[in-house]
Amino acid sequence: MTANIPYVPPVADYAFLYGEAFGRDIVATASDGALTAEDAVEIIAGAGEFAAEVLAPLDAGGDKAGAQLRDGDVHLPDGFAEAYQALVAAGWVTATAPESAGGDGLPASVGAGLGEIWNASNAAFALCWMLSSGAIHALDAAASEELRETYLTKLVSGEWTGTMNLTEPDAGTDLGAIRTIATPRDDGSWSISGQKIFITWGDHDAAENIVHLVLARTPGAPDGAKGLSLFVAPRLLVNADGSLGERNRIETVAIEHKLGIHASPTCVLAYEDATGYLVGELHGGLAGMFVMMNSARVGMGHQATGISDRAYQGAASYAAGRLQGRVLERPAGATIAEHPDVRRILGSMSSQVFAMRALSVFVGDLFDRADSGEDVLRMAELFVPILKGWTSEEALRVTSDGIQVYGGMGFIEETGAAQHYRDARIVPIYEGTTAIQANDLIGRKVLRDRGATVAELFSEIERTVEALQGAPLADRLTRALDAARRATDAVLGFAESPRDAYAVGVPYLMLLGTLAGGWMHALAAVAVSAHETPTEADAARLTDAGFYAAHHLPRVLALAETVAAGEIR
Repeated sequence: MTANIPYVPPVADYAFLYGEAFGRDIVATASDGALTAEDAVEIIAGAGEFAAEVLAPLDAGGDKAGAQLRDGDVHLPDGFAEAYQALVAAGWVTATAPESAGGDGLPASVGAGLGEIWNASNAAFALCWMLSSGAIHALDAAASEELRETYLTKLVSGEWTGTMNLTEPDAGTDLGAIRTIATPRDDGSWSISGQKIFITWGDHDAAENIVHLVLARTPGAPDGAKGLSLFVAPRLLVNADGSLGERNRIETVAIEHKLGIHASPTCVLAYEDATGYLVGELHGGLAGMFVMMNSARVGMGHQATGISDRAYQGAASYAAGRLQGRVLERPAGATIAEHPDVRRILGSMSSQVFAMRALSVFVGDLFDRADSGEDVLRMAELFVPILKGWTSEEALRVTSDGIQVYGGMGFIEETGAAQHYRDARIVPIYEGTTAIQANDLIGRKVLRDRGATVAELFSEIERTVEALQGAPLADRLTRALDAARRATDAVLGFAESPRDAYAVGVPYLMLLGTLAGGWMHALAAVAVSAHETPTEADAARLTDAGFYAAHHLPRVLALAETVAAGEIR
């Protein structure tokens, strides 16, 4: 059984990505020289050590035990509360919070590495950090000074955790159907009543208080999403002197029994005349919530990458030690890692994980440089749905392949391979399904500017192709790029036929994600080609790039055919 395979953080990959892959020290660029790639690697190494020693050993046990609701309170699996306190004490929550909120303000590209590491070591645990991070960004963007002082400072320190309360039994994707009501009181607070479901880390015993960000409708508000406002509702009320008071009228009705992420308490919360405080403008709730939601969507890319890498590490370790059958053209005693098809699967997993990792860092770098120009911000926003949608769908492929490497043992829970697949299955669903990401991509990013930003992306990829100087990877990337342009022309041609455009939104998103993955490998190959003396790591990166080009990039051509077909009636 191999569930206890140690987690190995990908420090060398991050050193390469931060310092070389994108043609510059991206960390120094983002921080105006205050940090360098070398500094960021030390941060990643420290996080990796913490994750491997503290978080990873809790992963399998947490999955088996799950969170438990007893007498109205949620209790985490053994060790989780202590691990959270250790995370806080080590400063990891504060590290990625923006400086404007009182945090250390690490660049988003470094946050991508941290996000992968937390999720690879323990995805269920990482969701707490991820949701708190989103709450920090939302309050930093919209909260009053009083709310910042009372709630934001505690979130940034990690003393309290945050949640996002959107979904209701009859209001999932359609937020305009939300019926939770917030009624003003004479003292300036609001009375909130209603039920919220699927609230990640909605109740737990790891921190002394929980700050819920709640979307609710106010009396007389316009119908639909334009009538929603955003409120802070703490689990424990806060006294005037900052001390904690009585419990707010928020009841944990149930925790969901899920396919995966069992240690993450997904709660049903009932608000009964609960006390809340308005965040931002009345009826401006979606603007504040989308700050948090976009943060979470990028975080989903990190989660998909982390779970995928953990699945790959487990499969590679198992294959390296498993003897089964005579291996073609290899000496007796060769392990299954040398079987041609097992090598194919492992190559597929490895090349996908690198592409996902590199794209996460690339998108972080775009947001780090977003103030440098409107074109950079547009490119960053273009990639949010691609990063979330493509990596989350590919995580299902990678974790499924991991089970395949194990064979029958992969279907046995004790090996741990099945847990990664189960944990990954939610990623394409929450924070907006892949179809929601595709709708955003098609409607807000491609049709709105008539494909101008996508055209800029294609030009960037073309410049990388030229730098490859006719290598086989360049030929395959060129064919994929041509297909992507044809597909984009087809989408733009559907402008007067919206059903055709939206019917192929997911294939188009997957096409751009797959193409972007190939581009990441091409950038890596260009960086490696500048080395006078190639290393073993260089050879591995070129092998991954060649595999991705031969096995994954051709999917772009097939997807282009699908996109051009529009809706099949």
